[in-house]
Amino acid sequence: MIHPNTLSPGKAALVVVDIQEAFRHVIPEFTELAARALTAIWGFQALDLPFLITEQYPKGLGRTAEEIRFALPDDFEVFEKTSFSSCGSQAFLSALDDLAVSQIVLCGLETHVCVNQTAHDLLHRGFQVHILTDCVRSRFESDREAGLAKMSSSGVIPSSVEMALFELMGDSAHPKFKEIQALIK
Repeated sequence: MIHPNTLSPGKAALVVVDIQEAFRHVIPEFTELAARALTAIWGFQALDLPFLITEQYPKGLGRTAEEIRFALPDDFEVFEKTSFSSCGSQAFLSALDDLAVSQIVLCGLETHVCVNQTAHDLLHRGFQVHILTDCVRSRFESDREAGLAKMSSSGVIPSSVEMALFELMGDSAHPKFKEIQALIK
């Protein structure tokens, strides 16, 4: 029996919030962030687990970062929004409801705005939220730290890309272990 705060493959989905082109030159370590998000996406795909992606006002902020966008299936639906919280998009909420999951693994931009508000709305809706601390950024480190602190004090569980993927496998005997291990290295 696993601890209730450990990710479980039958219960978890990944939500990638607003990793968009307009942030590329204003977010420190944007390329590394996009690469980590891509690792998380590939890991969830390898484990046959669902993931959702949002875009904040793409008309003004551009589409999802190209390195992520090019890795998505052609028919993949990205959820556009104007609200800071992803939960402000009815289409996003409907897709989330259809997944019938109880755990959300969350990453994206910016930590203290869209990620923070999404996390709190997900908590309010009864989800257990795990934040990939190595896969969230803000323009200023103080804002990132404030966002992480607020989410943590509200019950969001800190995690990392590697931690989440290994929790979801649970055992080195998992049939996808070597594939996930190769993604992490």
